Amino acid sequence: MRTDSARALREHGIQPSAQRVAVADYVLHTAEHPSADQVFGRVRRTFPMISRATVYNTLNLFVDKGLLRELVLAEGRVVFDPKTDAHHHFIEEDTGRIHDIPWEAVKVSKIDRLRGYDVREYQVVIRGRRRAARH
Repeated sequence: MRTDSARALREHGIQPSAQRVAVADYVLHTAEHPSADQVFGRVRRTFPMISRATVYNTLNLFVDKGLLRELVLAEGRVVFDPKTDAHHHFIEEDTGRIHDIPWEAVKVSKIDRLRGYDVREYQVVIRGRRRAARH
């Protein structure tokens, strides 16, 4: 059990049960953007008695408490992101892998011209392929 995971849970008003800490140990410390099923598969390796429902409920709790962001980056594909600060995403078309892009790397302008809308939040999702390394 990572003490920093338990501390993060407490800091967000979550009682750190063994199951919650097991989920937090993976999902709060990964650079991946895992789906709920991926989280379940990974956590089950070290905590085999955990149920799928517990993992799903725990992920939803973490989102509600601000520990994770729930992202729908493609239709029918929900992933979780432990990085809750503002940033954008790049999705590799060949692999489906999701990469974080720093907020300042993408310029979005003229949002104030969206009349009739009160924009609270946005993110840019870029899809493409990695360039081959140049020699």
